[in-house]
Amino acid sequence: MGEIGLSSFAPYLLNRIAARWNADLAEALRAHDMTTTKMRVLAVLSVSSGLTVNELSVFAVTEQSTMSRTLDAMEEQGHIRRRPREGDLRVREIFITEEGRELFASVWPMMYEKFSDMFEGIDAGEYQAFLSTLHKVLANVRKHDL
Repeated sequence: MGEIGLSSFAPYLLNRIAARWNADLAEALRAHDMTTTKMRVLAVLSVSSGLTVNELSVFAVTEQSTMSRTLDAMEEQGHIRRRPREGDLRVREIFITEEGRELFASVWPMMYEKFSDMFEGIDAGEYQAFLSTLHKVLANVRKHDL
């Protein structure tokens, strides 16, 4: 580690960025009576509804046990609904409700503002290169089961 230092160790920088983003977002979401896990569920389901708990846990980067408890609460609040998968009643799919869409729409402007602040001073080309690099790193992580 001494040879490259923390400021040149990408996993350290990624962790610092993610931790700062999550802390800031959690604080802002409290005003909406939301957690980051609930927000992630709504964000993922607003793009791809009908996922299983396992799939949703992966996309929302949340432990399955935490996800199950969160989904129970969200179903009670009317933000999601679960139903058996057609053709395989053992599998339950999760869908966002209109109330869930409205809740996500109410927090999205704040999230987008925080996102924009994070990339202030970074032009479109730099941002695209950054995304491309992250996708390559993610593919490597998946390939090598890191």
